[in-house]
This record gives sequence, C-alpha cells and structure tokens, in this order.
Amino acid sequence: MIHELRLQYPVPMMGRIMSVSASGYYAWVDRPLSKRAREEMRLELEIKAADKRTRQTYGPERLQCDLAEHGIQVGICRIRRIRKKLGIRCKQKRKFKATTHSKHKLPVAENALGQQFKVAGPNRVWVSDITYVPTDEGWLYLAGHKDLFNGEIVGYAMGERLTRNLVSQSLFRAVATKQPGKELMHHSDRGSQYCSYEYRRLLDQFDLKVSMSGTGNCFDNAPMESFWGTLKQELVHHRRYSTRQEAVRDIT
Repeated sequence: MIHELRLQYPVPMMGRIMSVSASGYYAWVDRPLSKRAREEMRLELEIKAADKRTRQTYGPERLQCDLAEHGIQVGICRIRRIRKKLGIRCKQKRKFKATTHSKHKLPVAENALGQQFKVAGPNRVWVSDITYVPTDEGWLYLAGHKDLFNGEIVGYAMGERLTRNLVSQSLFRAVATKQPGKELMHHSDRGSQYCSYEYRRLLDQFDLKVSMSGTGNCFDNAPMESFWGTLKQELVHHRRYSTRQEAVRDIT
C-alpha cells in the first residue's frame, strides 16, 4: 500500500499510520529482485515486443507460437495474465460489408460438404468466396479459391466490380494451375455470382461437384472466411490505399 501511494503522500506519514518505519520501507524498495520478478519483467518486455512485431493482431495462442519461434517458452495462462496486466488487446475488425447476394431466384446446390473441412488429399475440396478492400478510389473486390487439404490459395482474381467474371477468373486460374481430377468438390455460398447460369456451366465444364452453404450460414464456409479475416487483420487494416492498384500490389 505504501509503495502504491508513495507519489501521493509522504512515506514517513504513511509509515506512522501503518506502523511501518520509513527505513524499513526503503530497505524493502532497495532489496534485490527475486528470480521470478526478474523473469516476469523479461516476459513483459518479450510479450510487448511480440505484440508490436505482429502488429497487434495476435491473440494469446498465436502469440505463444510467435514467442516459441523466437526461443521463448511460456504457458498460455501466463501470456493471458500478462496481456491483461499490460492492457494488450488485438485491434478490432472493421464493420462487415456484404459481398454476395443470396436473395435471388437462381437454382442453388445442396450443402454436400456439410462442414467436413478435413480432407484426405489435395484437389479434393476447394472452397471459394469473395471479399473487399477499401481504397480511396473505391472498393477492390477479391475472389479466391482455397484447397482445404493444405490451405493453399489455388486461384484468385481482383477487380473494381463485383461480378461473376471475378469468380470465373479465379476458378480458371486454379484449374489451369492445379489441373484437378473429376473427384473435386467446389463449395461456395449461395451468392448470385456462384449461382449464375454462366458460372454453373463453367463448373459443369470442369466436371466439378457443386456444394453450397445453407442460407445465411457463414460457418458452412468457415475456412475461406477465416482466410479473409486473417488477411484483413494482419495486412489490410493497417493500410490506407490511395488506389486499387496499390492494394493489388500489396496483397499479391
């Protein structure tokens, strides 16, 4: 208590009230730090450095991995406690902007994937989605295709308009690069870009089995949503892009 209030009240006065001698208090202040106290101070500095290094985007679990990569082994509970003590929090995501429109009369496919996100090998399941990046020129839209086996982005496309051509370009790039077999499943949401007759014909042309998320259920396409979230948390939200081309260069 005396140490906490030392800048507000005279130490001798507080010592008299609490029956503690001033000399005893100063001897306590000058005592050598314990091994645990020194370790605590070191970890506080390391966690601050890791938080800055990861641009305030990592939670406790990912901070633990980052620290381990730098040779620092520390328990997750201790990281949580020190983060709370230091007031460290991840930067918040910006408000959501809808990129697909599922209120249409186009035919939709069943959810054949059913949130079975673990697959036995590459080119068995690709998931696809669209997101956006703000620039001073306006929105830059991104379409991507991700392989569930290893998390690789097998195809992507960017443009200033949200059209079916965007997802078609991403799919073309993925197929040209990976040349998948007929066992491949393509999963997406029910947005009009994916349900369009032109895009469905493209899927048929490539002999891809089609699966679509349930209405309004973002968890059905969680792996792709997670990738966009990470991209924005770790890169996009730390930038202000003057032009769409500047954003394209940064992302690619």
